[in-house]
Amino acid sequence: MPGLEADLALIEGAVRDAGAIARKYYRGSYRRWNKGKGQPVTECDLAVDKFLSERLRPARPEYGWLSEETEDDPERHKARITFVIDPIDGTIAFLKGRPHFTICAATVCDGRPVTAALYNPITGELFTAMSGAGARLNGQQLRVSQRSELEGCRMLGPKTTFESAAGDTAPATPWPAMQVETRNSVAYRLALVACGSFDATVALSAKHDWDLAAADLILQEAGGIATTHTNKIFHYNGAEPVQPSVVAAGPALHGEIIERVRNIRLER
Repeated sequence: MPGLEADLALIEGAVRDAGAIARKYYRGSYRRWNKGKGQPVTECDLAVDKFLSERLRPARPEYGWLSEETEDDPERHKARITFVIDPIDGTIAFLKGRPHFTICAATVCDGRPVTAALYNPITGELFTAMSGAGARLNGQQLRVSQRSELEGCRMLGPKTTFESAAGDTAPATPWPAMQVETRNSVAYRLALVACGSFDATVALSAKHDWDLAAADLILQEAGGIATTHTNKIFHYNGAEPVQPSVVAAGPALHGEIIERVRNIRLER
């Protein structure tokens, strides 16, 4: 079986080349439709998915395949290693002509990501990571911020999340004043925390494996922590590739956020 270095080189080259396809469609004319409520898709999503499938699957025929834009194949459960792919994470940003979307690829072994490549084709940011070898942005080593206080921190997430008190049990604690911004790509949010541009990100809604797998490893290798809001680590490539929520930050700040949100009961 190929080594991690070879797998990382493979997916890194694939997402970078796929970026050329995304740039051709970006702010241009293309077909779009909805897969379901709040789930837009474009012909760019499908073109990138097709390209990645044709590049990666023949190179590793023994690996499983899990992608947002490919019909799920249960055969992936028989493979020890599976590609987890999001052709365009942040389709809404893409549709609005905002440079906040990413192309994500990871290999997952025994439920955890071991290589990751995440590319923003408009800004040129290429985030990569390999298990035990650190995370990089365009070749430069990454490290999360060491911030330990929520007040005044740089937070990524929906502003509505922080407008009400955190927690379901009285007395619920209001969030302190923070610099809150959002990005449509969940993967991009985690990557921006990994490189220290932001201190944390919170999403109290379900996300799919393809949103998280690559970015999770990048954050982890940069010294950060990504879990559910109840502080459980993510296990990928399960029967239902869905995670209930996301809290991602450096170690000290992660603990502060978990204490505020761990008792919240989420809608299913």
